[in-house]
Amino acid sequence: MSVLQGINPNIRKMKQLEYGALASRANQIKEELRKGVRRHYKEVIDVSWGDSHRAGVKPLTFVRQVLAACVYPPLINSNNLPLDVRQRAQKQLGTCAGGSVGKGYACGISEFIKRRDGGIPSQPENIYISAGSQWSIGNILHVLVNSEASPKTGVLIPVPCHITTAVSITGLGAVTVPYYLSEEQAWALQVEELQRALESAKGVCNPVALYVINPGNPTGYVQSRKSVQEVIRFASEKGLFLLVDEVYQDSVYGENSEFVSYKRALSEMGPPFSGTVELASFHSVSKGFLGECGLRSGYVELVNLDPAVMNYIQTLFSKDSSSPVLGQIALDLMTDPPKPGDPSYPLYNQVGTLELYLLRTSQHYNLPGLSCPPIGGGFYAFVRLHLTPKSIQKSKELGLQPDTFYCMKLLEEGGVLTTPGSQSFSGPLGGAGTLPAGQPLINLNALKEKLKEL
Repeated sequence: MSVLQGINPNIRKMKQLEYGALASRANQIKEELRKGVRRHYKEVIDVSWGDSHRAGVKPLTFVRQVLAACVYPPLINSNNLPLDVRQRAQKQLGTCAGGSVGKGYACGISEFIKRRDGGIPSQPENIYISAGSQWSIGNILHVLVNSEASPKTGVLIPVPCHITTAVSITGLGAVTVPYYLSEEQAWALQVEELQRALESAKGVCNPVALYVINPGNPTGYVQSRKSVQEVIRFASEKGLFLLVDEVYQDSVYGENSEFVSYKRALSEMGPPFSGTVELASFHSVSKGFLGECGLRSGYVELVNLDPAVMNYIQTLFSKDSSSPVLGQIALDLMTDPPKPGDPSYPLYNQVGTLELYLLRTSQHYNLPGLSCPPIGGGFYAFVRLHLTPKSIQKSKELGLQPDTFYCMKLLEEGGVLTTPGSQSFSGPLGGAGTLPAGQPLINLNALKEKLKEL
């Protein structure tokens, strides 16, 4: 039997990314430009994905200076680095076995969570460090999904949603149960829609978990405290495990927007919710304001899990190599950044014009043929394109989704690489969804940096 014939059927069901063809073509165009082929533009501007550094956004100086001193300790004695950088590097190396970043590192996160949540306790034994938030999400899904169950395990996921989690769920043999965010209300999450989604799963699968992204990716919606509490009550009533992606928690800038963690809301709600609702909260250095995609480090905090289940999770997280040590150091720097009075604080604390830029961006997209709800947080704009019937027909003739067709034309004629929004949509119970017009996904941080250069 060939390898192709023996491929796991769940892997066969995993949705292929239309973005792949766009990225491949973008690389071809870059090579053509390098060889002197004349176009209307001199470079390809990549605002398609969450890796802002790849698109030209500068890394945070403090983080890179500390990492440099950890990798090359003689820099600790150099006056070219600020005093607090050298002190932090010395402290980091002191916690590494053998005093070297090649010997392993223990990172503390619970104090950060305690500060964030207004003093609500966080226990280190409930926190697991991983090679990025998606790695943690995958591990928790492995615990929740029974691939041999009949009916199959179901997981409620938001629509639109970044594609990687949906693909992971399918790859494990589970069913994605889509609940649709309200574009008319700036992509708000509505409990009534959660109820509709749960009803749609009857006779098809057994939903065991609810996946929430707050702040939204790719929508930029930030849930209010009331909204978070409503979701917690729903999960409690329906017996659903809460999977909460909170990687953009430090990127909230919308008017009247405030990040309230699910852990904090759950604790403040008191009994019976605070002691019974099972929750996994995810954070990462790869996304959010740190943007260190290449360092691959994040964590998950688990709340209210049965001790026997925690034993299985401990085994699961222990079976692979730990997160890269430099990533763990970056994670520590993210959770314990420079403070007022530290030499590195003024530069680290510079917000720049990102907030104003993002607010203006959402306004500028509300032009003829374009619309975008207000953006409360995150790094993306999820822009609706009102394409003409002629454009939609042309895309069908080429076998493309309308937004993919638009993104391809934008790349070819304008040199801008974006992500088709249709890949963020799921149809009923795990099927592929479509958009009647189109909706490209744009990394606003990357676009801001490129516009500075023009």
